[in-house]
Amino acid sequence: MARKRLAAVSLAAAASLIALAACSNGGGTASGSGGGSAGTPVSGGTLNMLGAGDVDYMDPNVSYYSVGYLNLRMWSRQLFTYPADPGGKNTTPVADLATEIPTAANGGISADGTTYTIKIRPGAKWNTNPARPVTAADMVLGVKRTANPQQPFGGIPDFATLIVGYQAFADGFAKAPKTVAGIKEYIEKTPLPGVVAKDASTVVFHLTQRATYFVDMLTLPAFSPAPVESLNYLPASTELGNHFPSDGPYKVDSWVPTKSITYSRNPAWDPASDPVRKAYVDKIVVNETVTQDSVQQQLQTGTPAADMEFDVAPPPSQLPALQAKKDPNLTIGDTAGSNPYVIYNTVSPNNNKALQNPKVRQAISYAINRDHILQVLGGKTLNPPLTHVLPDVIIGSKQIDPYPYNPDKAKQLLAEAGYPHLTLKFLYRNATEGSSKTFQTVQQDLTKAGITVVGVPSPNADFYVKYLQVPDVARRGVWDVSLAGWGADWYGNAALSFFNPLFSGPPSYPPIGSNFGLYNDPETNNLIHQAATAETQDQAADLWAKADARVMDQAAFYPLTNGKQANYHAAQVNNAVYVPSMQNYDPTNVWLSKDKQGG
Repeated sequence: MARKRLAAVSLAAAASLIALAACSNGGGTASGSGGGSAGTPVSGGTLNMLGAGDVDYMDPNVSYYSVGYLNLRMWSRQLFTYPADPGGKNTTPVADLATEIPTAANGGISADGTTYTIKIRPGAKWNTNPARPVTAADMVLGVKRTANPQQPFGGIPDFATLIVGYQAFADGFAKAPKTVAGIKEYIEKTPLPGVVAKDASTVVFHLTQRATYFVDMLTLPAFSPAPVESLNYLPASTELGNHFPSDGPYKVDSWVPTKSITYSRNPAWDPASDPVRKAYVDKIVVNETVTQDSVQQQLQTGTPAADMEFDVAPPPSQLPALQAKKDPNLTIGDTAGSNPYVIYNTVSPNNNKALQNPKVRQAISYAINRDHILQVLGGKTLNPPLTHVLPDVIIGSKQIDPYPYNPDKAKQLLAEAGYPHLTLKFLYRNATEGSSKTFQTVQQDLTKAGITVVGVPSPNADFYVKYLQVPDVARRGVWDVSLAGWGADWYGNAALSFFNPLFSGPPSYPPIGSNFGLYNDPETNNLIHQAATAETQDQAADLWAKADARVMDQAAFYPLTNGKQANYHAAQVNNAVYVPSMQNYDPTNVWLSKDKQGG
C-alpha cells in the first residue's frame, strides 16, 4: 500500500475492504464537494475519527497498510509525499522533508540516473528532549530499519535489488538476533552502501540501474527517517508505537491497539518547515471500536464525537441512496488498484493438495461469478470489472479476460484434474459488510460447480497480522481462499509495484512481501526480471503485459475490480480532500466549523 503498500494501499470504496497500503489507490480525481473547502480556515478543536479496526504497525519503516499510512500522516514525514490538493494533483509527488524534487538540471540526479542527492529541509525537528533536527543520518537509519528481522517492511521486493547493497544488507540482517540489542548492533555496525549521509543535511542514494520512478518510490512511508531512540524498542512493537518520536505536526499520546489512538500537537513542529500539512485541529482522537454501520449513522446524524472515518467506508448497501441524493459529504475517488481480489493458497495441503494444481485454480476462476460479487459491493459504477493484473492506468496493462463465468467449464476442469468435489476454507473479515457479502456470494456461486465453501471469519485487526502475513498459516491450510486488495505504490510506471510484491516467488513471500498465497512460477519470475531491467519503457510495457498473461494463465489469483474509493465525513468537516495514497481525506488539512469543534 502498495504495496502493502502500502505503501498503498487498500480500503476499497464500495467493498469497504481494507487492503495493504501499498495498497495505495491511485488516480487523483474525486466527486463530491470536499466538505465545504471554501472559506476561511478555522484552527482548534478535536477531530474525532471512527473505525472498526487498527493500524498494522505504528512504525513508519514497517507499516504497509493504507490505514497505517493515514495514521503516519499525522506524525511522520518523508522526503517526498502526495499532497492534499483540491485541484486533484494528489498523485504527483511534492517535496516534504526534501528541499526540492531532484532532477538532472538541479544536480539531484547523476547523468547516468543512478545517483540521487537530496537535501533535507531546515527546521524539521524531532520532539525529543531537547528537540533536535532531522538529519541525513536519520534517513539512513530509517532505510536500514526496513530490513529488520523482527518485522521487515512488506514492500521490500520493490527495491531490494535496486538500492546498491540492500539485498546483502537485508540477508545479513535476517540472521541477526531478534532482540533490541541484536538489531541495534547490526544497524550500527553494518553499512548500507546504497544510502549514505554525505553530511548532516544531505542523503545520497546509489542505485544499481536507472529508475525513473525512484522519487515516487521515496514517497513510501518506509523511507521515513528514524531517530536513534527508535533503536531502544523492538520494531513494530506496541512499546515503540507509544514512544516513537514525531517529526510531524502531531505526536502520539496514546495507542491502545484495537481500541484507540490519541494525538496532540507536536510542540517541536515548525509550520514553516512543512509545505504539506496545515494542522488546523489541536487534537485527533481515533475510536477503533465502532461498527461500520454505526460509523455511517453517527457521521450522517451529527453525533458530536463523530467527524471522519478511520478504517471503514460507507456500507455498500447505503451508497446508492447517498449518491442518488447527491450527498455533499460523500466523495468517490478514482483508484489505480485491484481491490478486492480473491487469493488462492497455492500451497494448501487441503483436498489432497488440490490448490497446488493450476488447473484446479483455473476451474475455481471459471466458477466465480464476478458480476454477482460486484453487485453486492455496490454495482459496476463504483466497481468497474478488472479481469487481469494491471489496472488500465498502469503502463503495461493489456485487456484480457481469460476466465469468463462458466460453471460447466469449471466442473470439466475439476474432473480432468481428479478433484470433482472440493471443500474450500474462505478467510474473510466478518466486521466488514463487503468482505462478508463477498464470502457469501462466492459460497453460493461455487456450489454450481460442485465446490463447497466454508467460512473462516476473522476480526479486522487480525486479518493480516495473524493470518495473511504469516506463511505458516497458509502452509498449514488454515485457509484456502481469501480476499485482499492492492494498489500501486506509486503511479503510472508502476507495474513493478504489483508484480514484485505479489507474484515474484519466495522474495515476495510475507512478511517481506505480500504474496499471501505463496505463488511461485519460474516463468513468471523470469518475465518480471526482464521487465524490471528493460532498457526502454515500451519494452517494459510489452514484458509486463506478458507477465500479466502468465499470472492469469496460472490462475495465481482472481481479480475483481479496479474499484473506486468511497469516503464520507460529517458536515462540520471542511477541506476534506481525498488523497489516494491514504485512501481517505487528509486529517492534517481539514478544519472543523466553529460551532462544532468536537470534544
